[in-house]
This record gives sequence, structure tokens and C-alpha cells, in this order.
Amino acid sequence: MSFLRCSSGLSRAWTSTHNRSALNTASLHPSTIYNALRSSRRSFHAALALEGSRSQVLKDVGEGITEVQIIQWYVEEGARIEEWKPLCQYQSDKAVDDITSRYEGVVKKLHFQADDTVPTGRALCDIEVDDAKYPEVHPLPEMKPEPSPPVQPTSQPQSQPQVPLSTTTQANGPKSRYATLATPAVRGLLKTLNVNIEDVNGSGKDGRVLKEDIHRFVATRDSQDTAPQSSSTQADALFNLTPIRNQMFKSMTRSLAIPHLGYADELSIKNITTLRRKIASDKNDPRKITFLSFVVKAVSLALNDYPILNAKLDTSNGDKPQLLMRSRHNIGIAMDTPSGLIVPNVKDVGSRSILNIAEEISRLSALGKEGKLTPADLSGGTITVSNVGNIGGTYLNPVLVDSELAILGIGRARTIPVFDETGQVIKDEVVNFSWSADHRVVDGATMARMASKVKDLIESPERMLLNLR
Repeated sequence: MSFLRCSSGLSRAWTSTHNRSALNTASLHPSTIYNALRSSRRSFHAALALEGSRSQVLKDVGEGITEVQIIQWYVEEGARIEEWKPLCQYQSDKAVDDITSRYEGVVKKLHFQADDTVPTGRALCDIEVDDAKYPEVHPLPEMKPEPSPPVQPTSQPQSQPQVPLSTTTQANGPKSRYATLATPAVRGLLKTLNVNIEDVNGSGKDGRVLKEDIHRFVATRDSQDTAPQSSSTQADALFNLTPIRNQMFKSMTRSLAIPHLGYADELSIKNITTLRRKIASDKNDPRKITFLSFVVKAVSLALNDYPILNAKLDTSNGDKPQLLMRSRHNIGIAMDTPSGLIVPNVKDVGSRSILNIAEEISRLSALGKEGKLTPADLSGGTITVSNVGNIGGTYLNPVLVDSELAILGIGRARTIPVFDETGQVIKDEVVNFSWSADHRVVDGATMARMASKVKDLIESPERMLLNLR
């Protein structure tokens, strides 16, 4: 009977469901044994298609991010996931992105829910996989729960008087595992008074709920329900910071260590306004070029003359700080989004035209409103421009981040009367530029010269043409 020379796996499959002695029974016809082995082989491979559990760990997403917030899961427990397919969507301090699965298999457990905050290095979920496909990954050791001590019956009334715990202990102390254990009489009272036992702080042994605990809870609840409520006031509420506001908190806290140098000036923008209107009126090729696009290009051209304002101060060497002179001008654009303030940056402005800058700002703005900016859009900034004038406000005092040495704040454009060269009063359109610089390495004269260079380019935009490539 050569068909009995099967693999060891088939033999194990057979013996796991049948008595081994059945193979030696003469009454079995060879075809019967053969069909049984084929059936066992199919069930054996079906059972072992998924053999081990792998944990998908949240890796370091870069840019100093130590935690993310889960926005939504694309899978649920029991669902099958393919390798490199999206598992969940997350929001970090800087961007919104998807996390893809490292494995193919069945999702066994989700360790976090939507809106939960997950530190890097923690397991997001467990996926049951085929060990043969992922041999290099070893499953985490199984954590066995501690055995629970036997619960003593509580049917007999307690003879000793109970000493109620203090209000502070009940409110702040963790509940015992026995807190939901109660006598039938207590459970009857809970049902009569419509009280959830988990809402009551028990004063009995091991935190168990007693009748007096229920009466005390109901008295407090009823007094709160009957207390007069003012229609003009609302109860205070405590909320956690969103990931973006949490990052802003950390970044601005670090900014307190930077001595800020402020510089402000007033610029005429009527020439740029005239140029923009002329471009927009071209019926053959109407282009929408924002004022901000000209400002970004002007800042980049000025940085060619004053590169220190594009540098980064490195203080990691203790009392010997160094300047990292950065060749590319990645100019950040502060944006107000539904999620909070974010600062994506236009990469390598020095090699871009004004039209190309306008298109890139439009792209970043659209992604910011949809919450779809990537870490690449938000990383690598060298200097920032913040245009709050489109919201309101003439003057501002912009705050630096610790990776940059300068920031420009743009106020609201306004029309004012001025005197021309002949002494006649004419109408002019002006805007205030407010600069901040790191006074540890940037002196006032350098900041003033940089600001004056930008002013000249804005007031005479034709000068930009001489420097375009």
C-alpha cells in the first residue's frame, strides 16, 4: 500500500482526528483510507493557512514625532488584510497619513480605537499570518493573566459594622475587581432605584457596594437633578489638545529660549496690484497670481544676499554653537486650517518662477484644508512667511521656531492718502511687514538690510525680472 507513504504532516493530520489504530484495522478498505487522508489533508492545510500572530508596531514617523492620533480604522477585527494595504489613518503633530499593513492575514485584535493617542513603539494591532511567509518575525511572548483568587460567597449578612471610606478615597481610588459583586438584596435595590452598580463607589470589603452606598449615590444624583440650572451659563469642560495644537504648544515653549529681534516697515504694493490685475485681465491666458507669491520670491532673492537668515543654529555642541548654512530656500507658508495652524513649505524657491510658486501655494492650501498634507510637505522649512492680513490686523509680532532664524508677518493691505513727487495728494495701497529674527546670531543691521531688500523688490517688481533664471 504505497499510498500510505504520506508526508509526516498528513500522518499527523490523520492521527489528530482519528485513532491511530484505525490505520491497522483490516476491515478498512484501501480506498476508504485514501479518501480519509485526502479529506484530512485539505482540513490540515486550511487550519494552518494562518499559524502565528504578528504585532504591527507603530514605527518612528520622523520629524521628532513621538505619538499619533488614530483618526479611523479601515479594517475591523476578523477581517482579512493584504500586505501593504491601508490599516488606519492617523494624524500626527504635522500631517495626516495612512499606515499600511506589513503582513497579510486576519486582523485578530485592534489595540486602539478611533481618537486614541498611540505612542511610537506600541502595537497597533495583531494579525494572524502564515509563519512560512514571515519566518523572520517572532511573535511576542504570550502574557498570561494572574490567577484570580476564589470569590467567597456573600449570601450571609455581614455581622461587623462597615466603616465608610472617605469621599476622597472613593472618588480617586481605583475600583477593586470585586466592586461589581453584590448580595441579592443589594442587586434588587439597584434594580428598583435604576442604578448601575459600576457608577457607585462601594465602601464594603474590597470595594463592594452596600445598600447605604446606593442610597448615598441616589441622594447625590437627585440633588443634582433638582438643582436650579442657569440658562445663561454652561458647565466647564476639559479637553485634550489636538495633535497639531499639541505640537504648537511644544514648539512655542521651545521658542521662549530664543531672544527675538523685531523689525517692522511699511511697503507700497500698488505696482504689484497693477501688475496682477493686468495679468488677470489677459483673456488668452488669465493667471491668478496672489500677492503672497511675489513676497515668497522676493524673500528668496534677498536671501541670496543675506544667507545667514536662511541658516540653522546648531547648539548641540554645548558652548560651541555652529551655523548650518542651507543652500535651498524652503519657505514656509503659515496656514489657518480646520485642524489648526500648520506650516507647509514651498521647496527650493530659488529655482521656481513666480507662477510656479503660486501654483504650489494653491496646491498646499487645498491639501491643508482637506487635512491631507504629508510629512514631506511640512518638513525641511528654512524661513517662514505668515500672511495674517487676509484675516485681519495691521501689525503683528511673529514668533520663531527653533529650527529657523527669521520669520516675516504680513499685515492687512489698506489704502491711504500720500503725497507724490509734486506735492499732490494721491491714493496709495500699503501693507506692513513685521520681521522677527534670532538675536543670538542675527544683528539689527543685517535684519534691516534684508527687510529693505525685500521692500525694494516688492515696490519695484520689475527688479525681480533681472534675477529670474
